[in-house]
Amino acid sequence: MSGSKSRLPRLGDLELAVLEHLWRVEEADVQETHRALGRRRGITANTIGSALERLNKKGLVRREKVSHAYRYRAALTKEAFAARRMIDAAGDAKMLGEAGLLSAFVDLVADVDAASLDRLEALIEKKRREQEGE
Repeated sequence: MSGSKSRLPRLGDLELAVLEHLWRVEEADVQETHRALGRRRGITANTIGSALERLNKKGLVRREKVSHAYRYRAALTKEAFAARRMIDAAGDAKMLGEAGLLSAFVDLVADVDAASLDRLEALIEKKRREQEGE
C-alpha cells in the first residue's frame, strides 16, 4: 500500500479505531486489540479479528504469524494515511496542483516556521532522488 497511487478504501469506525490503536502500539494481536478497544465498545474478540482481517485485505495492515496467532502492524504511517485522505478529499494528486491546493499547503507550511519549510524542501529533494534511482 505504501507506494500505491490508488484511493484509500472506505473505513468503518471500528476499522479506523483499530488503525489508531496500531499506530499507538506499533504491533498487536487480536486479543491485545480487543483488550484495548473491544471491551469498552461491548464487542467480541471475533469482531476485532474481523476488522483486522478486513484491514489486511484492504492493504492497510500487514500481518505475521507468530506461534498460533497473527500479529498486525499498520502498513503505512499515520501521517501518510492523513496525507492520502487529504489527497482523496481533493480528488487526486493532480487536482492538488491544478486547484491551487498544493500552493496553499506550501503557504501553510511556511506560516508554521522556516524549519518546517526546510523539512518539506528536504522531503521533496529526497523523493526526486528516489525517483531518479528507479
